[in-house]
Formats: sequence, structure tokens, C-alpha cells
Amino acid sequence: MTRRSSVPEAEDADRGRLLATAFRLLGTSADAEDAVQEAYVRWFRLASTEREAVRNVDAWFTTVVGRICLDVLGSARARREQYTGEWLPEPRPGSDLASPGAAIDPAERASLDDQVTSALMVVLDSLTPAERVSFVLHDLFGLSFVEVADVVGRSPQAARKLASDARRDIRERKVRGSSAVDHERVVQAFLAACGSGQLTDLVAMLDPSVTLVTDGGGRASMARRPVQGADRVARFMLGIIEKMAREGRVVEPSIEPVDGRAAIVLRESGAAPFVIMLNVVDGVVRDVWIQANPDKLGAWTE
Repeated sequence: MTRRSSVPEAEDADRGRLLATAFRLLGTSADAEDAVQEAYVRWFRLASTEREAVRNVDAWFTTVVGRICLDVLGSARARREQYTGEWLPEPRPGSDLASPGAAIDPAERASLDDQVTSALMVVLDSLTPAERVSFVLHDLFGLSFVEVADVVGRSPQAARKLASDARRDIRERKVRGSSAVDHERVVQAFLAACGSGQLTDLVAMLDPSVTLVTDGGGRASMARRPVQGADRVARFMLGIIEKMAREGRVVEPSIEPVDGRAAIVLRESGAAPFVIMLNVVDGVVRDVWIQANPDKLGAWTE
């Protein structure tokens, strides 16, 4: 009879949860995969005695992935200075990846439901690396501030302050300004207004201070700077539609769940050249995000 070794195994870690954590921290599947893979490399570099000292393998991997992501986030801003145009997180089809659902004091949560939307992912990208890591690990994954402090290299009190600052920024940006039902209703009306070709119909759907951001990554011809104002955003959207029509492109739009909220997916020849996500506040569109970088739309490629 073979006796099982007392040394913890890498398989004891929840890889799916690690990927979900890394994705929320880094914003792309490729970066998340790299971070988790690096954590496994570090695990197998440990001596047997070091592995035996690990009491909770999943907690060890979560801490290491968090530290790797913190380092990546610290260098991401420099890398993005070389990125062509604006950078947006990678959209994910369907509902958000499941989170542990740990009980968290409601006073220490942002005003969010159980899913992570594109709007939240965009706001997360504006936080400092330490704020993002503290917020994601505590508010979304239920780690204690003692555990978060071990990742960010601060005291538990400082980790709590980082998460609180992130929470305040999210509230000020009015993420989740509408219910899922109201959000979908506005998305449907927005798509209908785009299809009408009438500038006034589309302008009526937009907040006067609406901002549109596109991410082509140098792979698709998109605006390299944000477009601001209802009239300019409406003209930009109608211009895209007119350009595709002139080129004879047959693109089928549909409303589908993306990051847990209704979004507009345009399909052409088995792929999605655009995914359009909206931030809806008080019944109008506050933000338009268009992901057109094919490197971030692989989930929609047949």
C-alpha cells in the first residue's frame, strides 16, 4: 500500500479562482494566465520542507498571485504609455466568474451586486496598484485585511484604508448607477437609436457629458483619444455605422450579457469586430466603451 506524501500538492489550489482573481486585477486573460503560471513555477521551485510548512495551499497561491499582480500593475502604466490609443479591459461573455461569496461587512463593500461589470473593471484600472489589489482581494474575494496586508506589504490598517479609498472612488464614478433591468432597457434603446440613423434619437439617449473610449490596440482603426459630449459621441457612432455600410460589411448586432450586464456584440463572419459596453446612470448613457482590439475579443471568435 502506497502511503500518500504529507507534502501539499499544487492541485490543492483552486486554479479557476486564481485565474478569476488575476483577471480582475490585471484586466486581460493572457496576463492572468501568465500570473497564475508564474505562481505555479514558484511553487515547484520550493523545497519539500518549504512545501510541508505551507498549511493552506490555496491561501499560499492566492497570496503569491496577488503579489505577482501587484508587481505587474506597477509596471503596467509604463507599458501602456507605449500602447497604441486608449486601453480598456478585456470583456468577458456571460456573467462574471463566480466569486467565493464570503460574508463581508456591508459597510466595507462598494454599492455593487454580486457580479463585476465592465464599468467596474474600467474604474479598477484607474486605481493605484495597491488600492486595486486591496479592494479586489477584500471586497470581491473576502480575504481579511490581515491577509491583504501580507500581499501589499502594508499594515492591516493601511490595507483597510486602501480598500476604503478604492470604494469611495468607485462610488464617485457612479458605477452601477442603474439596475440590471433598467440597464438592458437603455442598451436596447441605444441600439435602436443607432439603427435609426437619426442623430437626434441617439443624442437623446446620451448624458450631455458622455465620454466614448475605444480600444483598437493598433490592430483596428479606432479613435486614439476619448470622444466627449453627446453630439460628438452620437456622430462618432453613426459614422462607424455609415463607414461599415460604405465598405459593404454585413455586421449583425445582438444584445448579450458581457461581464454580467447587457452589451452590444457585433458579429461578422464568425467573429466579433466590436463589443460595445455602456455605463448607464439615471436612465441615460454616461460612458460608451468600444473594445475592437482582436487580441481581447478571442472569446467571440469561432
